[in-house]
Amino acid sequence: MDTERVPLNGNAQSGLESSSEEDLDLISRYEDFTTIDWVQDSILERNRRLRTESRVATAHRGPNGEVTLSWTWSQALRAFNAVKTWLIVSLAGICIGVNAAIISIVTEWLSDIKMGYCSDGWWLNQQFCCWEIDEDAVCESWHFWSTVNFARWIIYVIFAGLFSFIAAHLVKSFAKYAAGSGISEIKCILAGFIMKGYLGGWTLAIKSITLPLVIASGLSVGKEGPSVHVACCIGYVVAHLSTTFSRSQVKMREMVTAASAAGVAVAFGSPIGGVLFSIEEMSHTFSIKTMWRSFFCALVATVTLSVMNPFRTGKLVLFQVTYDRDWHFFEIIFFVIIGIFGGLYGALVIKLNLKVAAFRRKHLAKHGVIEAVVLAIITAMIGYFNRFLRIDMTESLALLFRECDNTANRDNLCQVSEQWRLVNALLLATVIRVGLVIISYGCKVPAGIFVPSMAIGATFGRMVGIIVKALYRAYPTSGIFAVCPPDVGCITPGTYALLGAAAALAGVMRITVTVVVIMFELTGALTYILPTMIVLLATKAVGDFLSINGIADEMIRFNGYPILEKDDHAFNLTVSSVMRRDLHTMPASGLRVKDVEARMMRTKAKGFPIVSADDRHILFGYIGRGELRHVLDKAKRTRGTSPDTPCSFYVEPTDHEREDASHLASGPSIGVDDEESSNVIETTASAEALNLSPWVNQTPITVSPQLPLEIVMQLFKRMGPRVILVELHGRLAGLVTVKDVLRFIAIEQPESPTSWERRASFDDVLNETWSSTSSRIQDLRSWWRRVAR
Repeated sequence: MDTERVPLNGNAQSGLESSSEEDLDLISRYEDFTTIDWVQDSILERNRRLRTESRVATAHRGPNGEVTLSWTWSQALRAFNAVKTWLIVSLAGICIGVNAAIISIVTEWLSDIKMGYCSDGWWLNQQFCCWEIDEDAVCESWHFWSTVNFARWIIYVIFAGLFSFIAAHLVKSFAKYAAGSGISEIKCILAGFIMKGYLGGWTLAIKSITLPLVIASGLSVGKEGPSVHVACCIGYVVAHLSTTFSRSQVKMREMVTAASAAGVAVAFGSPIGGVLFSIEEMSHTFSIKTMWRSFFCALVATVTLSVMNPFRTGKLVLFQVTYDRDWHFFEIIFFVIIGIFGGLYGALVIKLNLKVAAFRRKHLAKHGVIEAVVLAIITAMIGYFNRFLRIDMTESLALLFRECDNTANRDNLCQVSEQWRLVNALLLATVIRVGLVIISYGCKVPAGIFVPSMAIGATFGRMVGIIVKALYRAYPTSGIFAVCPPDVGCITPGTYALLGAAAALAGVMRITVTVVVIMFELTGALTYILPTMIVLLATKAVGDFLSINGIADEMIRFNGYPILEKDDHAFNLTVSSVMRRDLHTMPASGLRVKDVEARMMRTKAKGFPIVSADDRHILFGYIGRGELRHVLDKAKRTRGTSPDTPCSFYVEPTDHEREDASHLASGPSIGVDDEESSNVIETTASAEALNLSPWVNQTPITVSPQLPLEIVMQLFKRMGPRVILVELHGRLAGLVTVKDVLRFIAIEQPESPTSWERRASFDDVLNETWSSTSSRIQDLRSWWRRVAR
């Protein structure tokens, strides 16, 4: 959004002619990879709203103050403005639901085409091809590509490599931002970080096309995280249809937040869980108005998905289940074991994945397509021989969540005679998929970690459930199983798989309440809310013990995005320890145009504090680089201002001007839109002087050097200024930005309380393991070279 400063004195409307809308495009207040000044943007939105209300209030008044016939029309405009936001939110929700349904249908078809095709119609996947046939019966309409297992394996691997190649090539050629999950970047965007193109139309189109290809390729990545990114792209594109959103960064962020809730809602069939996800994970600050919009958008998207019914089962997701058996208190022991596994899994995956990401950045940055193809081929070659790795992960979850009854015996999952073979297969699937997730998440294709983590937790949980059920069959009269009624199933392995999925998801994302609600909406079983809470409590305890942040927060830190964490920290420091003292300032008077330009050329600073021209450095205000550059260019173009023209950044207002200014604005001077874009360049004492004071923010946020650093961090997180000036008794002492705080924390590493002070020891164990593994790989490569010679 392009803006200029609103002049504070009412007589400052003479001078240069009003700028046109095209001229305003020359100034960009928020450049790529910069942060939004939420204070300035909020005041801009306030002034725009007041002007709109003023125009509506006066539009229907006659010359004598009487009400004219346009009163009805003005009231209709007010009503339309009130409902326009909800119409945009509804349209975004509908588009998100339709997009999610299409992606689900295409993903299922591509996943099955690796194994065979339907003779009744090439566009049918295996489920619809054999819709009216029992699971245990032979489906004659579905033909495998070959009757030879080796040929099936080769074709399976070829399809996997082909799908990943197409997806990686499209991402590299057309939309580099379509790679990855997108959760970390969207969190930064919602916090005010500018990433132009990340939510654009090309990213939306390419990610929607490549996401089914990536999932069908068999890579150990999921579509739920990228689905949130796609939903945010849809919300961003739809919101640009209305100037109400496109001109306001605050409203646009509210729309993206609502879209993120809808993305989770359609991914898991959980509208309430989606809203909680946007509160707990995505948004830095969350208002009641944003919550209602998120809820409404998630509801519309979920209803749209339900109407389209992509799985033809009446369920919103493929692995949605319903449990009717109760649980027993002795199972809490095993629930805690599952929770501990989730915490350890999250810590292991996060730490090792960051090391893989560092290796990828250093050695594989230019080989994204080759890397994706190699990973897909390796995954297909290994996973084909394990029943739980061969099928699609959502289909695997649906299989593992099932109860053992007369209608659910696919792959002999409930056969007593096959239980120990199943345990071995589930353990192998868990170990292999953990390794594949570590090396696959972050490659240059759309890649999420939600469902892969859930699949890992489900295989582990199902394995624990089968073991517990085997113990019950072997020792039915043992004291621990005394509460089990005779001749009735006591253990439900499917619920253990569900709890394992919740534990792994919470372990890697470090979210709790959202996972509880999502799992409840998936099962619809109130009786399993308490077990889910117990499991997640154990998972959180392990994560806190190891002081591990969620993978999204760790990736933000790894990429160096200037975003402060939500959690508060006590550093026992003042802002004087962090502030920048070597400043690039502008004296309020005494400079010429060429002097100002020379100072701008010597630095890339985004703004300049305005101080007194003497040695006292009395703070007068702050001016942004973009506004200053635009005003100077405008003055040269329209007035022929010479390089020797004097500049003034501060003019002492008269009593009359102070009175006029009080009616124009309160607080800092702010930008105007294209409707009030008068470039104001006045004369002061000299007719040749260039008055730049209307663009100076004369009341910037200032703090004392002795203010605790924690308070300054709260100001950044809650108010969102781009820069905070530090002054002592009216004199400029320094300034501080979010980057300064993060840089100081990263370099100086001040003491901060970590849970049980165990983070370093865990890092040492992982570093030792990583170094040992790298050393063994290097030895193996040297041995191979000697053999080759």
